[in-house]
Amino acid sequence: MIDVDNVTKTYQRGAAEVRALRGLSCTIPQGVMAFVVGPSGSGKSSLLYLLGALDQPTSGEVTCLGYRLSQFSRRQRDAYRRDEVGFVFQNFNLLANLNAVDNVLVPYLPQGVSPARRAQAVELLTRVGLAERVDHRPSQLSGGEQQRVAIARALLKRPKLVLADEPTGELDSESGAEVYRYLRELRDEHGSTVVIVTHDRTHIQPSDHVLTLRDGRVSE
Repeated sequence: MIDVDNVTKTYQRGAAEVRALRGLSCTIPQGVMAFVVGPSGSGKSSLLYLLGALDQPTSGEVTCLGYRLSQFSRRQRDAYRRDEVGFVFQNFNLLANLNAVDNVLVPYLPQGVSPARRAQAVELLTRVGLAERVDHRPSQLSGGEQQRVAIARALLKRPKLVLADEPTGELDSESGAEVYRYLRELRDEHGSTVVIVTHDRTHIQPSDHVLTLRDGRVSE
């Protein structure tokens, strides 16, 4: 499903080089809940951005869903992110001027949205408990509600791969538990592979796949 082969990632910060990943190799099986854990600066978010084709490695190869991401053109990377990957981030990434329904539909707005797809977005918001909030903008929603909008956005395209970066970092424990429940439902219903970067091990279950990173490598 996911194969990361001897990947490095170096960022240039002024005159200094920051080596975020240092020859990282790992595999993540299809259809699992995978947790990427480790201290700050260990390379967790850098790995997630590479899996989502939001960034490219300095060296090495990343293969996801059968695609060698280094061979993608810019247009192919855009299509991969739009059609294959669902993103759930700590800061929600909602657009302030759009209501909940249109935030769910954001990936499809440039091409135009059919009535059937809009109805599907409303149905998903209802499923995550936001039936009465579909016309509300982000400023009118709590943190937990905003994250549920982001979950609905990921659910809409039934992605093969879901990438979540500290998805409960800004939420209370009850809202956080709900987010993990929806992510597990997505995995169970559609066979999605869910990769979660987190400092919080509370929601890891015995059957989950866990990668521990330290200093840009998988820690033994």
